[in-house]
Amino acid sequence: MAVLISSPSPPPQAYLKISKHNHPAASAIASAKFPISLCGPATLRSLTLCSQLSNHQTEAPPITRVDKSSLIVSEASAEAELWAAACLRVRTFYDFNEHTFGIEDHKRYLAEREFDALKERVAGQRKGFRRVSCINATLPLSTVLCVSQDLCNSCKFSHKGEDRIVVGTLDLNQCISLPDEITGMKPEGIGADFARAYISNVCAAKELQRNGLGYELIAKSKMIAEDWGISDLYVHVAVDNEPAKNLYMKSGFIFESDEPAWQARFLDRPRRLLLWAGLPITYEL
Repeated sequence: MAVLISSPSPPPQAYLKISKHNHPAASAIASAKFPISLCGPATLRSLTLCSQLSNHQTEAPPITRVDKSSLIVSEASAEAELWAAACLRVRTFYDFNEHTFGIEDHKRYLAEREFDALKERVAGQRKGFRRVSCINATLPLSTVLCVSQDLCNSCKFSHKGEDRIVVGTLDLNQCISLPDEITGMKPEGIGADFARAYISNVCAAKELQRNGLGYELIAKSKMIAEDWGISDLYVHVAVDNEPAKNLYMKSGFIFESDEPAWQARFLDRPRRLLLWAGLPITYEL
C-alpha cells in the first residue's frame, strides 16, 4: 500500500542512510536520509539503529475505546493538518530507539520529508499522479488528551478555532501505477489513466487501533473515489500484515495478484499482495 516517492536529495556524502524500506505504507520517508550534521562523530555508528520501519508483528496494545461521535473523516488541504498527518505517519510507520542522541531531530527530519512530499502530491505537482487526496480522521483534543499526551503533542492542528488531533490518515492516488509497486489490471484500455486509483499510507494512531478508524478511512476514500469517476480501486499490502489484510478484505477488497519473490528481495522488503475493489460507475466512457 505504499507510495514510494523520493525527493531530490543533497550530495550523498552529506548524509547517512537509515534502515531499508520494509513497510507497505511509507512514502517519501522510505527514502529519507539522516543529516550527519545533526550528530557528533561518536554517534554515527549508532544512527542506523535509531529508527526502523515497523513490521507490525509486535503484540497488540490494549484496546482504548474513545467516543467517536465527534470523529471527522475528511480531505485535508490546510498545511497545519497535512503536517499533523505527516507526523502521525512517521510516528506510526517507524519504531524509534528513544535513547539515541538527536532522536527528536531525526523524527522531525523524517516528518519534514513526508510533509514536503505530501504537499507536492496534493498540489498536483508530482509527475505521474492525476490527483492525490490526503484523507484524515480527526478527533477533538479533549477526547484524545486522556489517551496520549504524546499523540496530542505530535499530531495537533487547529481548525476553525478548535484544536483537533489527526488519529488516522491515508492517501488516495488517481494514477495508472505507483512507483515500485504491482500495477493493477483494471480497467483495461484508455480508461486506466483516469478510472484507476490506489490507496496508500494507511495508518491509525497505535493508541487508538481497533476503534474502527481504518474502516472509516476506507469508506471515505471510496466515496471520494466515486466522485472522481474511479471504477477500480487498489491497495497494496505486505503478505505478512494480517491486520491490514483483514481490514481490506472486510472492506470489500479481493486478491488480484502478488509480487514476484525476486522483486521483493531486490527491494529488500516483505512481498506485497495487490487487492482490488470495484466501485459503481458514475460516468459514461
